[in-house]
Amino acid sequence: MTDSRTAFLAGERPDDVALFLADSFVDDDRLTEFGDRVDGGVLIVVDGDRGRSAFQAATGTGAMEFAKTAMQEESPIDDELTDGTCPDADEEGPHQPQFIFAFAEEQNEDVGGIYADGDVIHAYARCACGTAYSDRWNATDA
Repeated sequence: MTDSRTAFLAGERPDDVALFLADSFVDDDRLTEFGDRVDGGVLIVVDGDRGRSAFQAATGTGAMEFAKTAMQEESPIDDELTDGTCPDADEEGPHQPQFIFAFAEEQNEDVGGIYADGDVIHAYARCACGTAYSDRWNATDA
């Protein structure tokens, strides 16, 4: 794991975003120039503006619009940002994430809940079956 990925998952890069793009979704070896080759794809950690633009280019949808849709359904996303559990996995079809978009939010005691406990990682995934879902956790838990 690279230092940028480790720092992101620890909540130390709140101005950055992480993108996991599955090989089954985007087959472009040039992506490894920008991120880490991981099981099943590439994980990229970049500054927020570039990351949102890259997400738009790779998926054809805006990052924040996708996040709003994915927030409607919660299901576990692996804390390494490379896998997840589709909430529709009981139905027929392939059920692996095509892509995952994530950002870190700094601790905010005024909000309460997990936000008072430390930095929070927000992650949003789209499954190969088309279902979008989200998860969040304290960076210290990862």
